[in-house]
Amino acid sequence: MTLQFVECSEQPILALAGVSFSYDGAAVQVLRDLTLSIPGASVTAILGPNGCGKSTLLHVMLGLLRPRQGDIVIAGRPLAAYSRRQLSRLLGLVPQDEHLSFEFSVLDYVLLGRAPHLRPLELPGVCDRQAALAVLQTVGLNDAVARSIASLSSGERQLATIARALAQQPRILLLDEPTSHLDLANRRRILQLLRNLARQGVTVIYTTHDPSAAATTADNVILMRQGQLLASGAAAAVLTSEHLSATYQVPVQVYEVQGTPIIHVA
Repeated sequence: MTLQFVECSEQPILALAGVSFSYDGAAVQVLRDLTLSIPGASVTAILGPNGCGKSTLLHVMLGLLRPRQGDIVIAGRPLAAYSRRQLSRLLGLVPQDEHLSFEFSVLDYVLLGRAPHLRPLELPGVCDRQAALAVLQTVGLNDAVARSIASLSSGERQLATIARALAQQPRILLLDEPTSHLDLANRRRILQLLRNLARQGVTVIYTTHDPSAAATTADNVILMRQGQLLASGAAAAVLTSEHLSATYQVPVQVYEVQGTPIIHVA
């Protein structure tokens, strides 16, 4: 089945053209000829089943993985034109899993995000502490600055990781499965935070295998399967029964209840 490509009308802050990627020594391409654009100050969900290439796509966007072919443009400039330091100021990453070797307070952990703004071996100063405290206020952890990271719940830990990435003051925030392993209350809290960040001008791009999360949060959706782009564009146009059934290879029905899409797997 050939699915439609829904073009975004907004000026993109990030665009890929014909991007393909495979890991060294691997014959199978993880990403195959991806062309897509992402508008600024919006929430974009990269949606698809496990193993479809979502996390790899994030790392390619970050410049951590170099595509075998194709072009990536960020804020009007080719990705290759940026230094690593410049990219660290422009893009922030919230990984799916992170293992810490040291015991940090919440404030010290968030201050790690100030590294792109410091000279080598320079310690964070007053302005850096103010920036860290401001993002802790944004994510709702301003009362936890002195607590140990290890003492946080899974939801609080995820919020702290988001705060650390926001301390970089990025224009684009990328998150890999930000609501995985969270209960319903913390899942809702994280998704609301992503919407609020977009209202504040941050471009949010996150991966998920959950179409319901995308339906309630995303302005735009990218559907992937086996490294290929199936559909991309405004959430309302992409999150259809036909598109989701093709993406997950199971019958999916999409209903609208009071303006909100409800997604049911048959």
